[in-house]
Amino acid sequence: MASDTDTIARVGLDRPSLVGLAGLAGLVVLSTLALAGAPVKVLIISWVAFAAMAGSAVLGARTAGGDAVRLVWGYGLASGAMVTSAAVFLVPQAIGFDGPVGGFGIAAGLVGGYSGHTVGHRLGHRDAFDSAPAQLAAHSLAAGAIIGLVYAALPELGLLLGLAIVSHKGPAGYAAARRLADADRSITVLLLPSAGVGLTAIPAALVSPPSAPAVNAAIFGFAAGVFLHVAMDFLPECEVGGEVSEAAGVEGHAHAVLDRMRVHAVASTLGGAVAVFVAWLVVA
Repeated sequence: MASDTDTIARVGLDRPSLVGLAGLAGLVVLSTLALAGAPVKVLIISWVAFAAMAGSAVLGARTAGGDAVRLVWGYGLASGAMVTSAAVFLVPQAIGFDGPVGGFGIAAGLVGGYSGHTVGHRLGHRDAFDSAPAQLAAHSLAAGAIIGLVYAALPELGLLLGLAIVSHKGPAGYAAARRLADADRSITVLLLPSAGVGLTAIPAALVSPPSAPAVNAAIFGFAAGVFLHVAMDFLPECEVGGEVSEAAGVEGHAHAVLDRMRVHAVASTLGGAVAVFVAWLVVA
């Protein structure tokens, strides 16, 4: 069993990231200032996103070299929940406000999400960028802004949507921390992407967007497209050379192991979708 000293070193608490600590401090300050005006739902979503990613990052660092089944279930549950939530809560709103504008918004979100993800990978190959934390931070900040605008445009939306949208923060933090710990780097840099949703969601929620149907259709459509892209990106890919096969220690053409992982991938994704459906039945 690892000692407390080994755990501190593994997590990187002995060499904390100033950028990460600044992100956490910013979230605390914004949350304090927003108590008088921001929707409470946005504050809850922001802190749940922080707790999910930061907590999972600690677990990922402690168990680096990791459990492939746990990784698949984390990705699958999050992806299934996000697909279902975006399809049920965002797409109908976008089309309901203005069909064509909402449809274009969904397309723009999907294409924009893919473009940003691809450019992020390209920048990650340059020495000036710290790939995984930088990509996660950019994604969290963008997602937070969208969440804030969505709840500002339609405050009556329930917590279920926001919580399902940020459900991928747990597996994302877990996977990123595993890679950082294996490279003997501090995971405290992940405090910034952990706080990223709140850093942009809270200010965005304080903005009152125009109430024109076309504007709301564009906001909800773009949000749906972005979150559908993220959900599809988190679908567990059980192929040789991928993250799951690396976690499982697969070498060569170990199809039997990957076939078992594929069963877990399908079951977990269905589980995430069913969980949102059941929650919707309960709160509807």
